[in-house]
Amino acid sequence: MSRVKDSRYREMTESPVGGLVIKLGIPTTISMLVTNIYNLADTYFVSQLGTSASGAVGIVFGFMIVLQSIGFLFGSGAGSLISRCLGNRDEKSAGEYATVSVVLAVVISIIVGALSFIFLDPFIMFLGSTSTILPYARIYIKCIIFASPFMVSCFVLNNILRYEGRASLAMAGLVSGAVLNMVLDPILIFHYNMGIAGAGIATAFSQFISFCILISFFIMKKTQSRLSIGNLTLSPRKIFDIVSIGFPALARQGLQSVSTMLLNNCAAVYGDPAVAAMSIVTRISFMVFAVGLGIGQGYQPICGFNYGAKIYSRVKKAFRFTLLLGETLLGVFAVIIFLGAPQLIILFRDDPMVVEIGSVALRLQCVGLLFQPLGVMANMTFQSTGRAIAATVSSLFKSGLFFIPILIFGSHFFGLKGIQTAQPISDLLTFFASLPLLIYFFSRLPKDGEDLNN
Repeated sequence: MSRVKDSRYREMTESPVGGLVIKLGIPTTISMLVTNIYNLADTYFVSQLGTSASGAVGIVFGFMIVLQSIGFLFGSGAGSLISRCLGNRDEKSAGEYATVSVVLAVVISIIVGALSFIFLDPFIMFLGSTSTILPYARIYIKCIIFASPFMVSCFVLNNILRYEGRASLAMAGLVSGAVLNMVLDPILIFHYNMGIAGAGIATAFSQFISFCILISFFIMKKTQSRLSIGNLTLSPRKIFDIVSIGFPALARQGLQSVSTMLLNNCAAVYGDPAVAAMSIVTRISFMVFAVGLGIGQGYQPICGFNYGAKIYSRVKKAFRFTLLLGETLLGVFAVIIFLGAPQLIILFRDDPMVVEIGSVALRLQCVGLLFQPLGVMANMTFQSTGRAIAATVSSLFKSGLFFIPILIFGSHFFGLKGIQTAQPISDLLTFFASLPLLIYFFSRLPKDGEDLNN
């Protein structure tokens, strides 16, 4: 076992950076793509039930982002700490952070789920639903609430595995659940005539299966960080460490949820076709964004591990390589989607109004994709190295400080066009706001082996 750990340490600190980023990035990218293909498939199958049902998926997506934000709060916070602990060869602390993060995430997800169920209809309307979408959203969200502890746990366990450099194991858990969901969707929705309830049940069951697969890797001791009662410590210091480092992910995901709600509410003024169109555009653009996000997630364990081992030159090399790779991949996808935007919208909803609104919004978001990698890399770098304040500030840019006021201002003065242009303008501003933060961070990194100048 000691030889395995030493081999793992050498791989993370000595193997060529480019190859390591790709090795760890491919499984995470596949995970992100398959998960988002599932989201698109879910949207596609439900859209066959009508425009209002299609809009319900977009409405409930806002709640799913809330659950993701809880998972990323504890998963990213613990993961960043775990990678640096392992880089410093401190496995005991790594196990404690892992155990505490999973337990807290489950408890909070149960509380959030219970409150959402108690105030169900007001909550759905708050998410941006219209009266015609409400009946569909009510059925779908009940299934998601039931599955919330498993869904949140999956995000936590996945992040821990990624930060350990076990991206292939994380991929196995997420991909298995996503594929199962895509198989179950048409069977339950159409074959058994369960409608949108079938889509919700398929999602809930697939999340449970993903959880079982991911937790089994810890039970079978395929990880360096151990989940055990002995590692469960409610030390205020450890909880504070996890929450402070994970808070940027919570802020990012939470603001994305708020932004999705606000987007739905602004679009609802123009009817169900506008809500459905923006929902479809969000899913498609997020799938492309997931490619860059997946590559970036392959970079995170390398960044955190080598930062903890005080090999700062590898942090810089990994950053440059990942940024270039992300820009290249997103640039290629942006061009392809820009050219085929109407055809992509038609795949999900062959409604002239949906296609007209969605095509314009999707093409504008393709332009914004070119500016996204730098902002994402900035946030991931700060979080992986424990720069909580810088990570929090950078996480607020894209979906909060820029997007929300731009959306409100744009929808008020420019109507639907303002809604369609809000995201790409936000991406552009995020790029220019993140750049000086990154320059400052890298300029202060010392030589390898030296202590940081905090």
